[in-house]
Amino acid sequence: MIRVGTAGWSYPDWEGVVYPRTKPTGFHPLPYLARYFPCIEVNSSFYAMPRAEHAERWVREVADKRDFRFAVKLLQDFTHGPRPGADGGDWDAKADAFRRGIEPIRRARRLGALLVQFPIQFLHGPTEVQRLGHLATLFEGYPLVLEVRHRSWFEPPARSMVGGLGYSLAHIDLPDSWNHPPAWFPPNGPVGYLRLHGRNATQWFRKGAGRDDRYDYLYAESEVDELAAKARRIATGVDETYVITNNHFGGQAVANAIELDARLNGGPRPAPAEWIRAFPRLEQVARPDGQQQLF
Repeated sequence: MIRVGTAGWSYPDWEGVVYPRTKPTGFHPLPYLARYFPCIEVNSSFYAMPRAEHAERWVREVADKRDFRFAVKLLQDFTHGPRPGADGGDWDAKADAFRRGIEPIRRARRLGALLVQFPIQFLHGPTEVQRLGHLATLFEGYPLVLEVRHRSWFEPPARSMVGGLGYSLAHIDLPDSWNHPPAWFPPNGPVGYLRLHGRNATQWFRKGAGRDDRYDYLYAESEVDELAAKARRIATGVDETYVITNNHFGGQAVANAIELDARLNGGPRPAPAEWIRAFPRLEQVARPDGQQQLF
């Protein structure tokens, strides 16, 4: 099964584009998006420790969507912060708190992936391998997906090591560079994962570019076709594949997710009329969900 969804759901620039300007009482973005996509990547857990009461609410919000899954991003302290002290006590406590925070999702069998994302400065080496091994031990039994952005991780010895530690290795799409991952490598691990960052090379490599600048990109229709073919190739030999659009600025992630879902899962797909007005290209692959007119 290939599930398509967005990375996160809380962006100020989505107001009036992805979400209706006038919202009904009790509006929550998660069930709104879950009407159109069978998965979502939780990004808030990267910036702050997740809380069980929030996870419980998220599970309730998608209770009527039996096939809906969450991918949860691991707290940045584990991937972008310093290594733990000799006794590892700090990481042990944080890992315990993180596991408790997402336990409602796991208990409900809604956890499709735990995304472990490292920056491009994280190169393959003995110390880095030791770090991955420590994390694999702390989160043993979780569906670990590793996102690394430096090419050194994609040579056969490194890829074999990643798989041996229990990680699935994410495919990522981002602007071309000599040190970025190759366009293709054999799927590695039990979970297929394709994460799309956009191809805005001008902003991606500009010193001082902000998050919104770097992820301001709408994939062209020909690129969507290419990515759909790649997703099918990744899905060969695995039971679950996730395609996550992270080109979030201005709601472009939602538009491309609808296009990809239509190509992968037999479109046209339902979509709010607001999305089709904002992205006229969607007229080719989406049918208006008239209920949104009530908003």
